[in-house]
Amino acid sequence: MNASIGIQVVPKATGDDEVIRIVDEVIDYIRSTGLNYFVGPLETSVEGDFDQLMDVVKNCQTVAARAGAKAISTYVKINYRPDGEVLTIEKKVSKHHK
Repeated sequence: MNASIGIQVVPKATGDDEVIRIVDEVIDYIRSTGLNYFVGPLETSVEGDFDQLMDVVKNCQTVAARAGAKAISTYVKINYRPDGEVLTIEKKVSKHHK
């Protein structure tokens, strides 16, 4: 695993319930990839191969649009080590969630 991302998808939609519904569909898509992920209150962290994760970023836009978003703003943080391993989600946050 040479990369991890933090992704926040912010769909333009009418009302909080609609925003939550669309974001839930995006999270369902992320879950379906089989990659390790962690949902936080402002973003979702995902671990994997760099190219896989770039596909995930792209596909999150499509999922949000198909779910009814009129426009989508997406904020992405990328941690990439081309020749090594990145720190895992588990190693970064597990001590804070016991």
